[in-house]
Amino acid sequence: MVLYVNNNGTIFSNDAPTIHAGNRGHLYGDGVFESIRIMAGKPINIQNHVARMIQGANVLKINTPTYYSAAFFEEKILELIEKSGIQEGGRCRMSIDRATGGAYLPESNDSTFYIEVYPYNVSHFELNAKGLEVDIYRDIKLHKNFLSNYKTKTGIPYVMASISANELGLDDLFLTNDKGNILESGSFNIFIVSNGVLYTPGLEEGCIAGTMRMQIINLAVKNNIKIYECSILPQNLLSADEVFFTNAIRGINWVGAYRTKRYQNNMSRRLVVLLNAFWENELGI
Repeated sequence: MVLYVNNNGTIFSNDAPTIHAGNRGHLYGDGVFESIRIMAGKPINIQNHVARMIQGANVLKINTPTYYSAAFFEEKILELIEKSGIQEGGRCRMSIDRATGGAYLPESNDSTFYIEVYPYNVSHFELNAKGLEVDIYRDIKLHKNFLSNYKTKTGIPYVMASISANELGLDDLFLTNDKGNILESGSFNIFIVSNGVLYTPGLEEGCIAGTMRMQIINLAVKNNIKIYECSILPQNLLSADEVFFTNAIRGINWVGAYRTKRYQNNMSRRLVVLLNAFWENELGI
């Protein structure tokens, strides 16, 4: 299968170099990105993804033209999906970078965009059969700042946490702030469940403002499941009935074990059914 990318309006096959020399996203991590799930050959939740990406670019003082809309990017993604022959499940990575030029001080604050698509094994959200095994990452702490809620390209803490988890034979690690509060994992937003109530770190804590995180919050409210945004400490993990992770591509992943603590997945199973029902209705499938 030949796959294609869109580099600022020009389409290339991805079997050869497609990023130009001097790209500031490559040189300095000077940009923002989104990971978007494709179901039944269509990108989902595009409005929220584009809104967060544009907001993140604005926070980075990257100028975005008025035509950078959800409709504009959806058209570009659908073009790549069709050209790449993706008819069912897939994933898309879309980014906005500051225009080429300059060193730490840019020559311009104009923007460029880059979109790539890949097939994915299923066209629905699928709960992991085996619960994830996790622990806490100690080597890097997350520090809250005005960029914390956005998906910038400065992702080294998440890379190092993921490498460390792999070296330890674990599936993921929790990332904490300097107070010891748990914010997220190397790949996901986090939720804990106690007595049927959901808890997740608030955005003011400094976690990523995940699009799937927000959808799960909305689904919980709609289905009369109590949910609170609050600080989560390591001791809360030990008293929780369930822990699960969320992101835009994998949906909901339940955690089976944190150290010697073992968890159920009743709420995770319920929410993944609600999540699939929502998108089946939205997409008419």
